[in-house]
Amino acid sequence: MSTHKHFDKICCVVIGFTLLLTVFLMNVEAFEVPEEANVMGYENKLFDTSTVHTLNIVIDDWDAFTDNCQSEEYYDCTVVINGETYKNVAIRGKGNTSLSQVSSYENDRYSFKIEFDHYDSANTYYGLDKLCLNNIIQDNTYMKDYLTYQMMAEMGVASPLCSYVYITVNGKDWGLYLAVEAVEDSFMKRNYGSDYGELYKPDSMKMGGGRGNGKRFDMEEFKEDSDDMEIPKFDGQVKKPNGEMPDKMQGGTSPEMPKRMEVPDGQAPVDGMNGSDDVLLKYIDDEIESYSNIFDNAKTDISNSDKKRLIKALKKLSEGDELSDTVEIETVIRYFVVHNFVVNFDSYTGSMIHNYYLYEKNGKMQMIPWDYNLAFGGFQSKEGATSLVNYPIDEPVSGGNAEDRPMIAWIFDNAEYTELYHTVFAEFISEYFESGYFKNLFDTVTEMIAPYVEKDPTKFCTYEEFEKGIATLKEFCMLRAESIRGQLDGSIGATTDTQNSSTLINADDLQINDMGTMEDFRDDNRGPQQF
Repeated sequence: MSTHKHFDKICCVVIGFTLLLTVFLMNVEAFEVPEEANVMGYENKLFDTSTVHTLNIVIDDWDAFTDNCQSEEYYDCTVVINGETYKNVAIRGKGNTSLSQVSSYENDRYSFKIEFDHYDSANTYYGLDKLCLNNIIQDNTYMKDYLTYQMMAEMGVASPLCSYVYITVNGKDWGLYLAVEAVEDSFMKRNYGSDYGELYKPDSMKMGGGRGNGKRFDMEEFKEDSDDMEIPKFDGQVKKPNGEMPDKMQGGTSPEMPKRMEVPDGQAPVDGMNGSDDVLLKYIDDEIESYSNIFDNAKTDISNSDKKRLIKALKKLSEGDELSDTVEIETVIRYFVVHNFVVNFDSYTGSMIHNYYLYEKNGKMQMIPWDYNLAFGGFQSKEGATSLVNYPIDEPVSGGNAEDRPMIAWIFDNAEYTELYHTVFAEFISEYFESGYFKNLFDTVTEMIAPYVEKDPTKFCTYEEFEKGIATLKEFCMLRAESIRGQLDGSIGATTDTQNSSTLINADDLQINDMGTMEDFRDDNRGPQQF
């Protein structure tokens, strides 16, 4: 028997601690323990951003594969990443509009999706199940996606990892691509832990969107529909759906800035091709069938219970009810701070209302970024650089209005949330731009990728266009940061009603097209080299 004089006290402490631990474990959900992200292993391998990685695709008949890329059919291949070989891997063509647009360049430079686990569920790349290889179409800078994802991550948003890879095919040069972590199982585990929630990629059936996101994309239909979009033109005019031209809008050096995307003659707002309420994340009714553009594009296995829970969350969101229990407040604000900085209208805040992921767990929602190759004004390049540099941060929607988009409307419906949005924006501008961090990052990345761009045999632009593009992008970002600082301190209006050309940051020397735009696929003078 122990004779230690403190034995009884020690026993009491141990028993008490055991009881407390038991109570905690029994009520762990009540304590709202935050989800623990997982360290997967691939984070510092392929996604080490300090270098350009190598990826060799070994495949029997590359020509047959590229000829069939638009079908998104899987082919067997071997990939060699930085000298490490992975056999029995699946590859297919990937993309929405880019699948159709590549052929207009008379080139086979498609985007690809690599699925390590397609044929063998145990096969991964250091835990990574699926990898996207983006062809960087419509982006002469090679940096739009990369910079946006880095900004998102820096601001604490769950964002895909990415890095540059120089691809060879059967040992022969193919080109410089952006490797992007697919937003699937590995991404979810890395960011939310093994017990992650539900994932959706809302998209209208009319838009297509690739495998699992509706029907095939029709480029001719896109061209016809895009002619009817109310996109402000460079000369300050906007085209009505009936083809008539309304009164000239005031912009550029005129006394007042234009109203963004005014609806003519009392018509309903034009939301491009995706004017469905469910992709806007509006509450429609309690019927599951009313949300087909969300549930048909679920990326996780969902039950009717999951669907009903999301509908309930969307109802609270639309009504502005119990927002702190419905939205990850600061996370979503941080998402929109970066998103609105980069002026991306090929998105939830634009005419098409797509290119975003919706994550939900226990009725609480957040946004996950995706596809920014047309950011920095590329989707709306004809509006002019000065207008885009000064795009109002408190009216960040084009092709409609914020009130029609509940996931962002709540920020401006509540003074407390608007103030938090401004506070986070000020933090972003200060720490990312005014500190010199952005310039150093930009110059480092430019120096790193420039030799690979120069030798890229399939690139969509010339090396001279790349040089002009990156110079324009750098200046655009610095001017945008300067404008937003002015919008935050009140010297420049943060809404169209309060903006006046006399106080705007002048960006007339910039040409948005130099960075690459959605119009690039219509150019007939492009003709990159064939493999």
